[in-house]
Amino acid sequence: MDIFFVRQSIRNNAVISFSRSGGPGGQNVNKLNTKVTFRLSLSLLEGLSEAEQIRLRETLGSRLNHCEELVISSSEERSQKINLERAYARAEALIVTSARLPKKRKPVKPSAAVRENRLRVKHLQSTKKANRHFFNEEG
Repeated sequence: MDIFFVRQSIRNNAVISFSRSGGPGGQNVNKLNTKVTFRLSLSLLEGLSEAEQIRLRETLGSRLNHCEELVISSSEERSQKINLERAYARAEALIVTSARLPKKRKPVKPSAAVRENRLRVKHLQSTKKANRHFFNEEG
């Protein structure tokens, strides 16, 4: 994955729209379009291998609309510019983390200390339960 190309293609291929955002903000809420809606078609992304494209579609499947577009909206700040930069950053982080292939797990045997501790805990538990049985018969 070439992050530089991914970042460039996100910036070049994103379709951005602005609208009025709800929530606090005083009179600004009613007259300024500060909410950013960010749409990005995954087929237009560059800098990803075929395997990364497939992995991206699998992991982001629930976040994609019917046109296979990633839709992100940002309205946390009162500034349109800051909301736009947050949307770009969020899209980049989502794409980079989703496209990355997970590391293969190498199975290892538990160490002797771990095995010994597990057996010790099992023995303590069985002793505790055996003592309950002993006291119930006596009493």
